[in-house]
Amino acid sequence: MDSIVLLGNIIGGLGLFLLAIGMMTDGLKLAAGNALRTLLAKWSKTPFRGVLSGAAMTALVQSSSAVTVASLGFVNAGLLSMRHALGIVYGANIGTTMTGWLVALVGFKLNIQAVALPMIGVGMILKLLKPNSRLASLGIAIAGFGLFFVGIDSLKTAFEGIVSTFDLSQFQASGIEGFMMYLVIGFIMTVLTQSSSASIALTITAATSGMVGIYAAGAMVIGANIGTTSTALFASIGATSSAKRVATAQVVFNVTTAIVAALVLPLLFAFINWITAVADLEAAPGITLAIFHTLFNLLGVALILPLNDWLTSFLERRFVSLEEKASKPKYLDKNIAQTPDLAVNALILELLSVSDRFLSVYPKLLSQQSSEITVVENDLKSVETLCQHISQFIVEVEREALSEQTTEALASLMRVEHYMLSNAQKAEAISALSRRREVLAQPMLEGQFTNYLLVTNEFMKMVRWRQFDSSDALNVQFDLLDKEHHTLKSALVLEATQGDISISQMTDATECMEFLLQIVHMWIKVFSRIQQVEDSITTANSTHGDSQQNVKGD
Repeated sequence: MDSIVLLGNIIGGLGLFLLAIGMMTDGLKLAAGNALRTLLAKWSKTPFRGVLSGAAMTALVQSSSAVTVASLGFVNAGLLSMRHALGIVYGANIGTTMTGWLVALVGFKLNIQAVALPMIGVGMILKLLKPNSRLASLGIAIAGFGLFFVGIDSLKTAFEGIVSTFDLSQFQASGIEGFMMYLVIGFIMTVLTQSSSASIALTITAATSGMVGIYAAGAMVIGANIGTTSTALFASIGATSSAKRVATAQVVFNVTTAIVAALVLPLLFAFINWITAVADLEAAPGITLAIFHTLFNLLGVALILPLNDWLTSFLERRFVSLEEKASKPKYLDKNIAQTPDLAVNALILELLSVSDRFLSVYPKLLSQQSSEITVVENDLKSVETLCQHISQFIVEVEREALSEQTTEALASLMRVEHYMLSNAQKAEAISALSRRREVLAQPMLEGQFTNYLLVTNEFMKMVRWRQFDSSDALNVQFDLLDKEHHTLKSALVLEATQGDISISQMTDATECMEFLLQIVHMWIKVFSRIQQVEDSITTANSTHGDSQQNVKGD
């Protein structure tokens, strides 16, 4: 019966601890608002600063997952490079050691009745006073802290009961086998609880209660550090390429750190004993393990941070999605950027390639099939990403010494990139409208509407392949498109006025048509600018050739 009670106390204490961690994390995240994201973005401009900000934020919100996910959001948004984000991942591992320090320094010395329970009461009062506010979130966090210490006290009592009730000597193991056994125990505890904080707290509590020795507890801490990678691996299944890279980086960091810690375990404990003696600290198992956990994570950062650039490059070559392949420039290269003339030619080729990609997706803009809409939207995102690459490339080229002609060409091509980006955004708006647009009640009118898309598409193809003999011929054709646009628009308004189609149907259709005409107009500007740049290059080359001929003639 006693054993059942003790088991119930352990399960209950662990449950209280996990509940407390969840309350602390959720409460502090909500209380902080956007501060977490802002601080991470501001203080992660280098990998080293990323380590510091990752450690600080994780220590604050008590969740390495929340910090890692926030950094991943920045990577996906293009606000933070993978290189800098990995610094946050390393720092988050250091920040998780704060839980061990809380348990070791406060958890076993706190008068539960005097401090922890009032914290729970104060926290809940704040929640009741200001529900659905930041103050309420702070109250939840405070209550979580109180519950955290209640859980620790329950676990400590249960483990002390086990030590006094059972002879544990028969379960003791030593040597390599013993080390591996306790390492696996720490790993399994973390995988089962999905919380390294919970596993570390259990380990420190067990060591303080005399249930396990200090070296066995050290092995369990190492196992818990490896086990925490399971959360990232589970989360990366079916996730983005960036998420898979971050998860892999966390596995590499934690496994490397664990191997190093295992190899130098006696040395680390000897060093810790020296530190505690010099600093005149209490040589308690909890303090020793807290220092050990922090120390080997710091050691891991010191080892892997110099290899960060290599690891980043390695990961970026892995887990490449089809979207990323599609969004990779074909003609732009850092080496070419150093030669402005070649760079201009490469930019023209890249812009033409982007325009072809846009042209291929254009006829599908009015599709109402969900699968086709998704393909369209992914292709448009690729166009937008390519435009960003082009813009960045132009900025790199502009750092070189440039002639007046090259400067003008780059300025024109930057305008072309803006036009293409604008067209992609307008096309996205059309696609979004297509998701909710109702088919026009008048079949003939719906046919005219969809046909307008095809007519504009044919016109854009002719512009792309320079099939107009002159600008006058192009303008005449555009005027015909414009006339057809107004005729169809008037027909839509008339049908809506007569009640043959709904107002929403008319509004959605006319809005799509406006976007289509704007795209065509911008398309003309795109190829007009490209033609101007090509003509200037041809003129410059011919002038250069004539000058050489004159020199030879002289």
